[in-house]
Amino acid sequence: MVAAVIFDLDGVIVDSEPVWEEVRRAYVSARGGTWQADSQRRLMGMSTGEWSRYLSGELGVDRTAEQVATEVVTEMSRRYAHRVPLIDGAVDAVRRTAGRWPLGLASSSPTRLIRTALDATGLSDTFDATLSTEETGHGKPAPDVYLAVAQLLGVDPARCVAVEDSGNGVRSAAAAGMAVVAVPHGAYPLEPAAERLAAVVLTSIGELTPEVVARVHDGLGEERPGMADQQGS
Repeated sequence: MVAAVIFDLDGVIVDSEPVWEEVRRAYVSARGGTWQADSQRRLMGMSTGEWSRYLSGELGVDRTAEQVATEVVTEMSRRYAHRVPLIDGAVDAVRRTAGRWPLGLASSSPTRLIRTALDATGLSDTFDATLSTEETGHGKPAPDVYLAVAQLLGVDPARCVAVEDSGNGVRSAAAAGMAVVAVPHGAYPLEPAAERLAAVVLTSIGELTPEVVARVHDGLGEERPGMADQQGS
């Protein structure tokens, strides 16, 4: 039986991936770096330390990794102070799930952005454990953050269901031994290898119900909404 459900934040509850891409892409351009075609895909799921080193090193930004992290997160905080872009249906989906199971949050966002986002959604008290990859050894796709959240919840990772949007996030939760519900962002589709790791793929977070969660964990998630269209395209 399901013991807990662990949500990602960016791309699942908050539509922040386009904001992250806009902010980091502009930052790289302004600081002498070169944005690559696969940069956004690679960045999704990285911890703050990992993506700041990537911008400073591989993308050629003329700032130290520490400066990159501070300056980019400051700009994200400024954007969030103006508006936190919530995903339609996400708050209701989280609350429906919380009515059945303890919830955790395993996010690659810095802790201060997690706090701001949860305050804006009114979900701060809904999660029994929240953790940023800033506080773990490795970001996604390593399983560290999911294993740590399961430990904080006091549950076996194998009895958890994770809700993710990105390829790196799906890989992270699957590597932790969890059944994964994937809800890919329309602008950032899952690559096939990551998609195959998900027990079910939903077209929107509004489709997430307790029945879906229970069916996925029990291995009965043969129905994969949205997959017929993807396979036929």
